[in-house]
Amino acid sequence: MTLLHIGAFQLDIDSHKNTVWHALAPRTRILCVLLMVFAIVLTPNGRWWTWGIYGIAVISLLFLTRITLPVLLKRIAVELSFVSVVLLGTLFRDGGEVIWTWGFLRITTTGLTVLGSVTLKALLSLMMLNLLTLTTSVPALLNGLLELRTPPLLVATIASMYRYLGVMIGEFNAMRRAAACRNLMTNRYWQRLVIGNTIGSLFIRTYDRGERIHHAMLSRGYRGAFPVEKIPSAGRRDIVALALTLIVMLAGQSIYLFRK
Repeated sequence: MTLLHIGAFQLDIDSHKNTVWHALAPRTRILCVLLMVFAIVLTPNGRWWTWGIYGIAVISLLFLTRITLPVLLKRIAVELSFVSVVLLGTLFRDGGEVIWTWGFLRITTTGLTVLGSVTLKALLSLMMLNLLTLTTSVPALLNGLLELRTPPLLVATIASMYRYLGVMIGEFNAMRRAAACRNLMTNRYWQRLVIGNTIGSLFIRTYDRGERIHHAMLSRGYRGAFPVEKIPSAGRRDIVALALTLIVMLAGQSIYLFRK
């Protein structure tokens, strides 16, 4: 709901640009992103040089894809606000030198290291995942998952979530306009009251409408995946992209081998 309110919930708005990244097959983009995310997440805490290399690679990719930075930053800000609740708990981890204490709360060097490490992991991973969803259309993304042997039932569930998400956004905007026309959004108290009632009504209204839409999709030949108009075929550039991803991964992990 927060994403709707700030206008950050915009899927695949950069999927029609013409860059080297967009020329890759969707399954190659998924593999590159997953490899980078696994490399970032599995890096031990405190390896700042490794994340420096990964950060340079991620930022270079953002400029290469000419992604819409305001939308990306809004999405990451909202997502990090939820993750920060979990991250805050790592700050008070025991171990190392005590820097600050207040009652039973203590901030140690180990806690700061873990907090910084996990924050960098979350930030870089969210940047890569948002880059994938902003630059790849949803039908192409689902088709790429099928090509990577993802269970068809799981892909069909994701496709239905995406389809009904559009229905929910439409219903929410319609109810918000209706409330504004009746002067029910004049102050924060009424805004909170209206949004709370809207969420409850949204569930009831979308349940019935979702059933009707599903029957309409079946009658039009829907078989679990959306039709894809045009998908770049895999070729030599896809092999080069995967090879570059592996080189960046190995460069980040091997830098500490030479520093010992």
